[in-house]
Amino acid sequence: MSELTRERGLRLLREMLRIRRFEERCAELYQAEKIRGFLHLYIGEEAIAAGVMPELLPDDAVVATYREHGHALARGVAMNAVMAEMYGKWEGASRGRGGSMHIFDAATRFYGGNAIVGGGLPLAVGLALADALQKQSRVTACFFGDGAVAEGEFHESLNLAALWKLPVLFLCENNLYAMGTALERAQSQVDLVAKAASYALPAARVDGMDVVDVGDATRSAVAAIRRGEGPRFLELVTYRFRAHSMFDAELYRTKSEVATWRARDPIALLRARLDLGEAAMAALDAEVVSEVDASVAFAEAGSWEPVERLTTDVYARRPP
Repeated sequence: MSELTRERGLRLLREMLRIRRFEERCAELYQAEKIRGFLHLYIGEEAIAAGVMPELLPDDAVVATYREHGHALARGVAMNAVMAEMYGKWEGASRGRGGSMHIFDAATRFYGGNAIVGGGLPLAVGLALADALQKQSRVTACFFGDGAVAEGEFHESLNLAALWKLPVLFLCENNLYAMGTALERAQSQVDLVAKAASYALPAARVDGMDVVDVGDATRSAVAAIRRGEGPRFLELVTYRFRAHSMFDAELYRTKSEVATWRARDPIALLRARLDLGEAAMAALDAEVVSEVDASVAFAEAGSWEPVERLTTDVYARRPP
């Protein structure tokens, strides 16, 4: 484990707190019917996004899942733009057309937000292949859940990435449940590191509740990829504290199991490690809440896409 300076620790703590407070506010706004459609919260998993993103360079690419608000914020997508997208407003990151599951931002090379389970895997391989062919020194970080491991794209993507030694960092956020199905009920082989190793990918299992461990593992994997040693796979073992989505009755896991994992809250773990007192924590929290409040005000004041633009980027116009 690398040395944790207080400066780095506070930066990581702030990022996780930003994600947590943003997500909690989104849950409230959803219940108030300000946010519509689907909403999948990242609460409990913040250590992964917060730990991975600082180890990437601005020119690297990021491909995420439909539970991607935390990834977007940690990558540097403006909170105002993310919240406006949640509202479906014109000022949103995807002009209000993507909503919760399809956040996109070219400036930060954040390529979704993909609603299809496993859908981001071949996209990541394609981005990395393009970089390899153009001899670009870039890494593509691809996030996906344990449910994606059951999809054909997972096996095809890992195979091609390994075969062609592509610069992809595969990041499996294993929260133990694919929607409401426990991993062991759907997979005969529950060792996900072994699955990756079967494609000759160097792979490691990481404590996804420890933001420092996540950062250390990511740094090591990214360094190997940049040296031209091919793709890497990290299984980040984590747990979502909330239901799969706002429509999930959550009948598949016990309250005691959730309580056990909540005792390993990544924010609380890092705060304890930093020995951050009540006053300092309250000040940091107030700063973060103020940013979230401002993003809500921005989204509320936002505009809807003009009606005359609704067919733009939807239908191709026949040339004259």
